[in-house]
Amino acid sequence: MKKLALLLSVFVVAALPATAQTEAQFLETSPLSLVTDEQTFELTVELADEPEELRTGLMFRDPLPESTGMLFNFGFDREANMIMRNVTFALDMVFFDAEGEILAIVQSAQPGSPRIINPGLNVRGVLELNAGAVEAYGLEIGDQIEHSMFDEAPLDGEGAE
Repeated sequence: MKKLALLLSVFVVAALPATAQTEAQFLETSPLSLVTDEQTFELTVELADEPEELRTGLMFRDPLPESTGMLFNFGFDREANMIMRNVTFALDMVFFDAEGEILAIVQSAQPGSPRIINPGLNVRGVLELNAGAVEAYGLEIGDQIEHSMFDEAPLDGEGAE
């Protein structure tokens, strides 16, 4: 009888629908500009700004098409503890402040790594791009990201006087 109960519980669990933590998420897209001293680059990004979107990011996905990325908007300044678990391709990560200024860059984050990637300072968000994009665009700390998320009012009363 115990074996039958165990077998039935396995079938019930297997029949449950998959969650976003085991499936790729594709989010709404919008335009983004990367502004360097030399040039402006136009990209299309998916915007992750809801808790489940922020947790899942680019997990379970194929590499991004050229000139695309995923923009993580935390809504307030905080530590960015990014992880490459369940990401099958290398990424460049660009950490930025509330005005879109690039504060830190990590290039070629290792696919599948459980290592936490944290620039050691609070940021408003992260832009993830295919590995090699930072070098191809010539991005440096101090360069600018332009996106409609920077036009939004801050969350949690931040900036209120």
